[in-house]
Amino acid sequence: MDEWMQDGGRKGLDGQGRLFAARLATGLIQGGALYLLYRAAEVGMWPDTRPEVFGGLALAFGYAPAVLLAAVGRLKPLPLALWTAAAATALFLMGWHDVARRVIPENDQAPYLEVPVLAFSAAALFVAHHLILPAIRERRWRADYHAYFDVAWKAGVQLALSLGFTLAFWLLLQLGAALFHVIGVKALSSLIGEAWFAIPVTCLAFALAVQLTDVRDGLIRGVRTVALMLLSWLLPVIALLTAGFLAALPFTGLERLWDTGSATALVLAAAAALIILINTAYQDGRPDNLPPAALRIATRIAGVLVAPLIGLAFWGLALRIGQHGLTPDRIIALACAVVGAVYAVGYLIAAVRPGGWMRPLETTNVAAGVLAVAAVLALFSPCWTPRACRSRTRWRGWSAGR
Repeated sequence: MDEWMQDGGRKGLDGQGRLFAARLATGLIQGGALYLLYRAAEVGMWPDTRPEVFGGLALAFGYAPAVLLAAVGRLKPLPLALWTAAAATALFLMGWHDVARRVIPENDQAPYLEVPVLAFSAAALFVAHHLILPAIRERRWRADYHAYFDVAWKAGVQLALSLGFTLAFWLLLQLGAALFHVIGVKALSSLIGEAWFAIPVTCLAFALAVQLTDVRDGLIRGVRTVALMLLSWLLPVIALLTAGFLAALPFTGLERLWDTGSATALVLAAAAALIILINTAYQDGRPDNLPPAALRIATRIAGVLVAPLIGLAFWGLALRIGQHGLTPDRIIALACAVVGAVYAVGYLIAAVRPGGWMRPLETTNVAAGVLAVAAVLALFSPCWTPRACRSRTRWRGWSAGR
């Protein structure tokens, strides 16, 4: 018996060693590839030789390694390779299209990717990964909701901790460089300022953080439990504020809201906050995770409040589009509002339906996640071209930062 336990322990250690090596290798390859892209851009290569290739490679190498870091050890080699290849291909095409649709001046720097494609592709990759991973592991088109919840929220905590670790690592390097600089030693300051050092080391630090957080699985789950508990008690606050805002609108009128110029973004942000906090209270829906009565009431109220916020978002968009026409920003906002409408309908049904506390929320989350990924792929691909707008100049205005 003792020998069997020792063998099992050795196998576990060997497995962790392989995961450690795989993740560090992934970080090293990612860092090296990103540095080579940076170097090629620095010498002015890309504006002269197919700049869209730079955009595709930058987005693929920037985000696709995260799939390997998150899924290695959780998927068998073949499914892992296929999913990573599919994610890298989709990211490459999105980056390619982001650059290809623009006009790059001949003497400009490399056609770096714009903020919208960076932000939305990262969000879509996170959602898609945590829809696909449980389904592959359970060998079904749709996994149990508990599996989606467990994988996604654990990964969210790991991502936050890994980013925090990477930031702390660089703060310590900067502090050390400052200390040496005070006594006249400038070697460390020069070293961390070099791209050939900074880019690979950043990727390695992030990969190391993912490995360290993955080893202590129980610790991560404990942090997740505390984080969900704390966030869930913010739900009554935002629900009360939102209810007060909606109740005041008939007396104050909507003109001041529309005059802000950012009414749609504001109400969509409020709806997103409600959706996130509703899920922190609901968690996986199991009876042993049932929140206190006060939170259950607040969750039902919040589920009802999402609908009028999304209605206001559509109203504001309709007014702006009627006045000024379609622009890329409004098309993105419209896509966000459509996804929000799925949440609004599903959460409203869950809130008013008796019995099975908020159970329709599970189907709504999965459906909205699939729709969100599809919307991002459509928005940042040739499926939606500049000709869809009323004016091509507005699309060019987006790339100019308007």
